Amino acid sequence: MKKSVLFIAVMLFGTTFMAAQEFVYFGAKGGVNFSTFSGDGFSDFNDESARTGYHLGLLAEIPVTDRFSIQPEVLYSAQGFDLVRREDNNDVEHQLDYITVPVMAKLYVLGGLALEAGPQVGFVVEEAIDFGSTERELYNDNRNDIDLSLGLGASYKFNKFFLYGRYNAGLTDIYDVEGVDAKNSVVQAGVGFLF
Repeated sequence: MKKSVLFIAVMLFGTTFMAAQEFVYFGAKGGVNFSTFSGDGFSDFNDESARTGYHLGLLAEIPVTDRFSIQPEVLYSAQGFDLVRREDNNDVEHQLDYITVPVMAKLYVLGGLALEAGPQVGFVVEEAIDFGSTERELYNDNRNDIDLSLGLGASYKFNKFFLYGRYNAGLTDIYDVEGVDAKNSVVQAGVGFLF
């Protein structure tokens, strides 16, 4: 399953660039995630603090005009949420790691400052419960393998480097369980480099 998801992501990423290779800027990016969920249904278990994770991957920026670009990406994104904070201050985390494929529209508003918005599809590649000192892998039949979300953010490019911040709001439920409305909610920040 993991290999087929990765293959699909690479094919989507590669096909996007075939038509405009000479105008494409390739790059890499990485940073921190602060993830939790929005909705309800886990009120007895949810800790208000977010899971701190990371994201890392590749991107391409395809200029359409001087001020407008399309930026597809393929990222490994460590997401999830804290279930509960115990008395010994060890969090119990539900870890959901995804391969995500955002496609962002970028509008440069002032110099290197750009506003970004676009859809993202995510494929679950790993799921675990972390009890602090131990971690248990699991597979949940009620968890959806595909996640759709909308990303909104901003970036600032200087020379070949750029800084960015983004909020990904989940559009689909994490779980297919009646009475549970839980969608991914992820804040990302990081740095990137264009080749």
